[in-house]
Amino acid sequence: MLTHSDIWRAIDRLAQEYGLSASGLARKAGLDPTTFNKSKRLTRDGKARWPSTESVAKILDATNAELSEFMGYIQGDGGRGVIRNVPLIGLAQAGSQGFFDDAGYPTGGSWDEIPFPDVADSNAYALEITGDSMEPVFRDGDMVLVSPQANIRRGDRVIVKTRDGEVMAKQLRRRSARKLELQSLNPAYEDRTFEMEEILWIHRILWASQ
Repeated sequence: MLTHSDIWRAIDRLAQEYGLSASGLARKAGLDPTTFNKSKRLTRDGKARWPSTESVAKILDATNAELSEFMGYIQGDGGRGVIRNVPLIGLAQAGSQGFFDDAGYPTGGSWDEIPFPDVADSNAYALEITGDSMEPVFRDGDMVLVSPQANIRRGDRVIVKTRDGEVMAKQLRRRSARKLELQSLNPAYEDRTFEMEEILWIHRILWASQ
């Protein structure tokens, strides 16, 4: 299972491989030097915090490191390990028939595959973002790793499919027994509210490559 400490360890290992401290790596990437400090890895109430996908993208760009190299550091094998392939389709395709079963799990033989860090959910899949409706969080061409089985809490970024076939990436604002309130990632787009009976499934975004 992918954990917070796995990602932070990979950041530290990347810095080490390029002869930098965590602060030096952040500075090289144009980030605040304290971005990767130990104190930034926990919230004020002591809960583990994920590094932002934007910061990871910037350190990969600054070091010219490949995503596969970073994934290898996540697994602790120096970038040489085999990463599990997960199914991949475009976000626009996800609304079509034949890609998901009734439970919202990927099915059929029309998926491509992409290497991603292994996660506990054997039904995890990847979606390629298209368009600008999710900027600046996710941009056209980004890929997000999605878990149908992950627990979802308020504030999580999620993929939602309606019974009408509409698929969208949003942030969960509130979910009750009757309603689902979603916040748009791009402020230029409206927030959405649905009756729960309109929703086919809702899956949590675990990770993104940018």
